[in-house]
Amino acid sequence: MGTAERGRARETGVAERSTALRRHEAADRGIPVPVRAGESAEGEGERTYRPLWVEEPARRHPTPDPVRGAAVLAVIVIAVTLVQAMVAFLCTLAGSWLAFPMVISSVVSTVVATWAVVDVWVTRQVWNQRYGVVSEPSSTARALRRERRVRRRQERDELREQERIGRRGGAGQLSHS
Repeated sequence: MGTAERGRARETGVAERSTALRRHEAADRGIPVPVRAGESAEGEGERTYRPLWVEEPARRHPTPDPVRGAAVLAVIVIAVTLVQAMVAFLCTLAGSWLAFPMVISSVVSTVVATWAVVDVWVTRQVWNQRYGVVSEPSSTARALRRERRVRRRQERDELREQERIGRRGGAGQLSHS
């Protein structure tokens, strides 16, 4: 609250101040804010909107769908494994009959969770191999394509030269007699 607002606040009642504060807070949450009398000479019925957030461009590309799906599955499996391990530990402390089955299931879940994490890694590698060719001058794929093009061009030039020699009718003669 500024100095001028404090001076006005002494003159106004508590109810009016809380209403003014609520209007002020609403502006930060993307809710329409009515313009108070005396602040703006034009258009008393105007409402000002402020967005809830401002979108910023992503620094890097989002994770591909197959990789994201595998990661979500891995997180769920790991969470279930941790819960099972905690229940097994508590059952062991309590001396419950459920301790042994929970320990066995926790071991099995640990193996499954490890498999899920490896699946995320493999899925990411496969996706990068299939779709992740970087189109830069230093890319190996681009260099291989360039070499292939040069070879094809040389082969075509040699074929054209052979055809041109054959059309002359010289059939291997160096000079006409």
